[in-house]
Amino acid sequence: MRKMLEDKLRRYEELERQMTDPDVLSDSSRIASAAREHGSLSKLAHKIRRFQKVLDEIRESNSMLASGDSELKELAESALPDLRIEREKLWDELLDMTIGGEDANRTRCVMEIRAGTGGEEAALFAGDLMRMYKKHAETKGWKAEILESNLTELGGFKEVVMAFEGEGVFRELAYESGGHRVQRVPETEAKGRVHTSAATVAVLPEPEDVEIDLKPDDYRKDFFCASGPGGQHVNKTASACRLTHYETGIVVDMQDERSQHKNLAKALRLLKSRVYEHFRQKEHDKRALERKTLIGSGDRSQRIRTYNFPENRLTDHRIGLTLYKLDQIISGNLEPVTAALIEYDRQQLRGDMDGME
Repeated sequence: MRKMLEDKLRRYEELERQMTDPDVLSDSSRIASAAREHGSLSKLAHKIRRFQKVLDEIRESNSMLASGDSELKELAESALPDLRIEREKLWDELLDMTIGGEDANRTRCVMEIRAGTGGEEAALFAGDLMRMYKKHAETKGWKAEILESNLTELGGFKEVVMAFEGEGVFRELAYESGGHRVQRVPETEAKGRVHTSAATVAVLPEPEDVEIDLKPDDYRKDFFCASGPGGQHVNKTASACRLTHYETGIVVDMQDERSQHKNLAKALRLLKSRVYEHFRQKEHDKRALERKTLIGSGDRSQRIRTYNFPENRLTDHRIGLTLYKLDQIISGNLEPVTAALIEYDRQQLRGDMDGME
């Protein structure tokens, strides 16, 4: 936790330097990106600086206590209680701002929802999850956009990729990464038997351009005719786009738009997120033993939650949370779940303050 805060402060100071660099100032896209990231880190950086100052003052007061000087000792004894209260207050505020990992303060992210085992019922469940997150975004005042989707005949989704933008968006949605299991009677089930199917969710932070600068030489670009609905346009125009990143082998296909230019822009946006996540996950794996909790780890193979419709029950297996109001949650009232997950992580991290004197 403390290392992460130090890294964030270093990044903020590096952005401050960039914003006075003539090379950056002469590039409108670089300065805009740097200014956006600088702004998103500003509140956290100032809080970290204040916290570090309070720690320095506590250490100085402890030195005064050990000095043997009666006047200094009296001065330190009067100052320490207030300093310790402020330290705890600032630490709690920093926890609130950083829960969710190093990317907690990002205001943009990409969510990929894929149908798993269960055939058409799994695809319908993926659609239910998509609508749940979209409705939750509306209640939070976030912007939600579908980047890519693959519909089934019954209106489900084999895959849907969404982009979200708003205050605290990644901190909340990062907890949704993993396997989601549904238990219910499918509409196609004549005998009324409960079936189990699944979908996976992956939430990726959307990096700034200054963090991951993909050059045309870093990937191969292919255009082809879109498949699926679309009439004559599908057969005549090579508007669909495929990008292949050479170093990681990551491939992105995009064909939702009729415009080649728009598909390319969306594909680049998604490729940047996936490449950034690839290297982020490698770093995460190196530090995995240091983590106190798996919450928000982004492991797609981990079954994190069960949605039981007959019992109107949602269970989050990571923290043992069970709520009997699935109808409200699936309609977009996700707040009770996200709040419980954030609080659990908060309590796990709070112990990192031990030994700070």
